[in-house]
Amino acid sequence: MGYEAFIAKRYLRSGRFFISISTWITILGVTLGVAVVCFVMSMHNGFESEIRSRLLGTTSHVSIFSTRDELISDYLPLVDSLEAIEGVLAASPFIYYKAAVSSASAGDGIIIRGIDPEMEKRTSNVVKDVSVGDFSFHTITSGEDTTAGIVLGATLAQQLGVFLGEPVVLYSIRGENLRKHTQPRRAIFYVSGLLETGMYEFDSQMAYIALKDAQELFRTGDAVTAVHLKLENIYDAERLTPIIDSALGYKYDVVPWYVLHKNLFSWIAIEKKILFLGFILIVLVAAFSIISTLVMLTMEKRAEIGILKTIGSTPAAIRKIFVINGLVIATGGVVVGWSLALLAAWLQNRYQLISLPPDIYFISYLPIETHLADFLLAGLVTFIICFMAALYPAHQASKLEVIDVLRQ
Repeated sequence: MGYEAFIAKRYLRSGRFFISISTWITILGVTLGVAVVCFVMSMHNGFESEIRSRLLGTTSHVSIFSTRDELISDYLPLVDSLEAIEGVLAASPFIYYKAAVSSASAGDGIIIRGIDPEMEKRTSNVVKDVSVGDFSFHTITSGEDTTAGIVLGATLAQQLGVFLGEPVVLYSIRGENLRKHTQPRRAIFYVSGLLETGMYEFDSQMAYIALKDAQELFRTGDAVTAVHLKLENIYDAERLTPIIDSALGYKYDVVPWYVLHKNLFSWIAIEKKILFLGFILIVLVAAFSIISTLVMLTMEKRAEIGILKTIGSTPAAIRKIFVINGLVIATGGVVVGWSLALLAAWLQNRYQLISLPPDIYFISYLPIETHLADFLLAGLVTFIICFMAALYPAHQASKLEVIDVLRQ
């Protein structure tokens, strides 16, 4: 250890009470700045990861749409072709349209997803998200009437005031000539299961019925809206998209998840950057405290600085002493700030202390996911700010002349 570091260490541990307290306050300011920055960035990581996991578990990694028509008629051969591509785990067709739903006590406009249950199990997690009942569309017979099952979002079922086994009616006008004053088609279903994904937008607006029932309700014939894929790795979507497009002869619109939900994930990424810049201001405020602390330390140590110069210390060595003081403050603040952020993240994930209104956000609580890169970035920026803050008082200390010290 050089003598500059030894002297800097002695300076930090000595001095008047006010100087020592101001040093600790400065470290506290840096600590809070780093802790808040790291916690907020981890919060956004967790939020994005949770949204991506739930969203892609309910929808798909890659979606295939027709470019020539609204519907895809040859979907079964298409599914076989897609599943033969390396990196694609499974593919399943679906129908996706809006409809009206009513129960004995309420009604609403919802989104109907017609699926093949067995194929859907291989491409999404909706089967695992059924909280009550079964993910099945078995028909029940009462006299001459047969009624198929429907799986509703749990929040939607609550809004409609229905539970397992109770009937709901779906209405659709797709394919009808409205100029002839045609009445909406109606189909009666019984509630066979309740779906709870944890995402309010899905749980309050989504309903699943069998693919054949959806084809009949929306008059699509033997055709589907799209085919979606599950990949071995969701982050392979960018690499596999052109491969899939080429394998299909560029006859379809191949849309990966990051394009399909581009607005949502772009908003999250932009908000994370803005909040990072905003909370760095806390560290900047602490930097001004570093300046004042080191200036006061310079004033207190004028005599010692004079002695150091008398015995041959150069201005560069004096500057180094005070820069080391600033970096020691930064180191203490960064290390303790990281520790506080990790502790806060653990407490939030363990006890879910901070909740979110599910009708505004997609999820009901604030998940935290720490990334080493974010912590290192926050620490690096803090060190740079503290280093810049220490330069001015260090330069002022190095400019002190021995003759001026002796005169005082």
